[in-house]
Amino acid sequence: MTQQPLVGVVMGSDSDWPVMSHAVERLQDFGVAHEARVVSAHRTPDLLYRYAEEAADRGLRAIIAGAGGAAHLPGMLAAKTILPVLGVPVPSRYLKGQDSLLSIVQMPKGVPVATFAIGEAGAANAALFAVAMLATGDAALAERLEAFRATQREAVEAMRLPPASS
Repeated sequence: MTQQPLVGVVMGSDSDWPVMSHAVERLQDFGVAHEARVVSAHRTPDLLYRYAEEAADRGLRAIIAGAGGAAHLPGMLAAKTILPVLGVPVPSRYLKGQDSLLSIVQMPKGVPVATFAIGEAGAANAALFAVAMLATGDAALAERLEAFRATQREAVEAMRLPPASS
């Protein structure tokens, strides 16, 4: 039986998938039910509105939204739902995602979007943030998150640098 999605992962275009796939991979690692869709703020605004307005009723608890360029997707979603929206700036060809970052992070007071780093790290961290939010009400998920953090800690502690040459 397929679980009802708890996290929506949306992007403005299928060209955003190489970045946003990192969010999906993290959610899969933790066994968090999710969905991934293309929802364009500019090319399919009616779909965007419907998606945002119906998300909570469909059981979503958060939306991770990746967008490049003008990057209006996360902000428009946040304007249409009370669910947490986690914005991921996708690198653009000319400005390397700085335009996307500024567009997402500069939301007007009262319409928040949690904004993450540009690119793959931002997508993975947005998913980890969603996992942490969900883990506050799910003991098994909290245990998996603790184990993940312990593995990261142990990996750093095991790192050995070569001796410095004189």
